[in-house]
Amino acid sequence: MSIPHTPLRPLWLCRSCAAPWPCAPARLRLIQEYADDRVALLVYLGGMLHDAAGELHRLHPDDGPDPARLFARFLGWATGPTVRCARR
Repeated sequence: MSIPHTPLRPLWLCRSCAAPWPCAPARLRLIQEYADDRVALLVYLGGMLHDAAGELHRLHPDDGPDPARLFARFLGWATGPTVRCARR
């Protein structure tokens, strides 16, 4: 049985591949899952960004996460022109 590409909180690493979440396989799954509702995808990712920022800051209060890098990691990839949500 394979481990799903979901976040291991509060570290925000992928449970399956240990890459920063959302990893490439998680991004692909999210694009497929939200193919018909880009706004819902962005709302979901915005909530995850909010949670990650707080949890990562609590883990590293002196050198917490860079807001611009977190934005790119959680939302930037989903808002770019290269992301296409296929219609079914």
